[in-house]
Amino acid sequence: MRKWVLSGILASEETYISQLEALLIPMKPLRAAATTSQPMLTIQQIETIFFKVPELHEIHKDFYDGLLPRVQDWGHQQCVGDLFQKLNLKVKSSKDCKDQSAKNSLENLLYKPVDRVTRSTLVLHDLLKHTPSSHPDYPLLQDALRISQNFLSSINEEITPRRQSMTVKKGENRQLLRDRFMVELVEGSRKLRHVFLFTDLLLCAKLKKQAAGKGQQYDCKWYIPLADLTFQTIEDCESTPIPLVQDEEIDAMKIKISQIKNEIQREKRTTKGSKVIERLRKKLSEQESLLLLMSPNMAFRVANRNGKGFTFLISSDYERAEWREIIREQQKKCDFSLTSLELQMLTNSCVKLQTVHTIPMTMNKEDDESSGLYGFLNVIVHSASGLKQSLNLYCSLEVDSFGYFVNKAKTRVYRDSTEPNWNEEFEIELEGSQTLRLLCYEKSCNKIKQSKEDGEMTDRIIAKGQIKLEPQTLQNKDWQRTVIGMNGIDVKLSMKFTSREFSLKRMPSRKQSGVFGVKINVVTKRERSKVPLIVRQCVEEIERRGMEEVGIYRVSGVATDIQALKAAFDSNNKDVSMLMREMDVNAIAGTLKLYFRELPEPLFTDELYPNFAGAIALSDSVAKESCMLNLLLSLPEPNLVTFLFLLDHLKRVTENEGINKMSLHNLATVFGPTLLRPSEKDSKILNSPQPISMNDSWSLEVMAQVQVLLYFLQLESIPAPDSKRQSLLFSTEV
Repeated sequence: MRKWVLSGILASEETYISQLEALLIPMKPLRAAATTSQPMLTIQQIETIFFKVPELHEIHKDFYDGLLPRVQDWGHQQCVGDLFQKLNLKVKSSKDCKDQSAKNSLENLLYKPVDRVTRSTLVLHDLLKHTPSSHPDYPLLQDALRISQNFLSSINEEITPRRQSMTVKKGENRQLLRDRFMVELVEGSRKLRHVFLFTDLLLCAKLKKQAAGKGQQYDCKWYIPLADLTFQTIEDCESTPIPLVQDEEIDAMKIKISQIKNEIQREKRTTKGSKVIERLRKKLSEQESLLLLMSPNMAFRVANRNGKGFTFLISSDYERAEWREIIREQQKKCDFSLTSLELQMLTNSCVKLQTVHTIPMTMNKEDDESSGLYGFLNVIVHSASGLKQSLNLYCSLEVDSFGYFVNKAKTRVYRDSTEPNWNEEFEIELEGSQTLRLLCYEKSCNKIKQSKEDGEMTDRIIAKGQIKLEPQTLQNKDWQRTVIGMNGIDVKLSMKFTSREFSLKRMPSRKQSGVFGVKINVVTKRERSKVPLIVRQCVEEIERRGMEEVGIYRVSGVATDIQALKAAFDSNNKDVSMLMREMDVNAIAGTLKLYFRELPEPLFTDELYPNFAGAIALSDSVAKESCMLNLLLSLPEPNLVTFLFLLDHLKRVTENEGINKMSLHNLATVFGPTLLRPSEKDSKILNSPQPISMNDSWSLEVMAQVQVLLYFLQLESIPAPDSKRQSLLFSTEV
């Protein structure tokens, strides 16, 4: 480890020496010209601009030349502390100068030398961490670190204006804890803000629009000292209704983003580095900023001492809990002092302080093709340990899609236990996902209501954590066990990923007496029914007790329950109705989705799928309606009747949208890719030369499937199958 740390500083020193050499090149002719009759710069100006550059070059060259052979001839007892001592002492002496203006210019005009000392200080910390106290190099490194830290402290003391603007009353450093792009609700409108949380205040700023070539600048919109900050509940404030954006608009933005990404990939293959790519990247940035602005709908409310409230919109309970936790922690120890001049300086310094430099979505990745995982993630939530008291606990799972998070699954409530054992498996669909989040909630009792901080959620977050979905790890077909540690609570998980490539391959059932994986016309003929019994029974049970379930069809059911129901239907179990009554309603919804997904041929058939995809893209509304209805009524009778039965049910589900949060668009998103799929020979995904996780054409294909189903969900009525031949609308001329 010591050798690895030193190899890093060697490479860094090599770069720095080359930068100093680059400065020496123009310095020599400028100095020579200064003694002529027409000097470009005076000797004084040259001394100021190139302050101590030759000396710095010599110091660092000596350090590099001394360190290189020691690293190359490395041994356990090798010492390097003496080199760092000399380096820091020489840099310190090169800083000392009687001329005050020249002295200040080291910090003001040449940031790099100070940056090098900061860098070597960090290296010394790392070396000491991996050097035993008995090692002969240990006291040398300690002394070098002391010299280095004293040098940096003396510089900080000299820069008084900056020090004042970045310190609090007690003289402690004001530090930036986190910053994020967030959406603020201002008089009913969404505004994109950059929010900075310091150790003693929350600062909300707006990024100024700058002319080309000018740097970024911020306008301070408002700030609240943490000592005066409170979290508002919906009852505390005159709640402004959140302006909701139609799901169709959000979908249109996603389609544009996917299309632009595809264009960038095409351009990369033809004219790498062209101006076209830069223009496309700018368009991508605009669309992603718009999506970030329009997508979040969860309120995060704060207020100042006078009760004036400010509302941010975020996409997940996870982020809201993070901000609350870190602010509450700081409120225990913060003190505050800030003049208007210091506020201005602090706002100006935000450009340098920010850790988030771009909108936090796909455009800030170097490789546009790396757009996450597409397919299905099976997650088993095993158990939790580390609870201090018995609680009624459940877990919620979220994954990201297009930069914001969506709740995908929820375990049952494990009651009155310090060691809950759920052992529940969920199948979660991934759409370009890169992160899995886990939130543990304490279920509130009716007798003791929790504070309704957002007007909806009454359950309290106990712990939260997240893990990156690494393609390299998850491509392995086996289950991957992991533990998410959070606030002293450990939750054990197992994960297994199935790529879209494999999930698209439909496997016919070997058991023709079953219903899963068997052609729909075979099942209806055997049962002497128009709609398969499994579809009717699942729909009836969901309509009996699931119409007010939040996220019905979107939230995953427990996989073991779904498999139990599948086995019962496949074996023609007479007690399947009794079994369903005992099951969680999300498991029944999951069974219905699984039935449609495992059909050997999708409900909308392989043959007609390309026609539906083409018809939905028609711009003429009359032609689109004629074409879409004609295609629908061309489906085989069992497919058509089953679809109309399901369509009727989904429309009834959305009548309870105010409670179950399932709009027509949400239902189309869930069922579209299940009912409409390309045949294996037509699939752009299966035949793509690129890995599926890098293929944005999948997003476009899915969105077309969603649009087809949404079209039929939005139609007020569809002609009954018996009347299709009599309808003039579907004459041969059309």
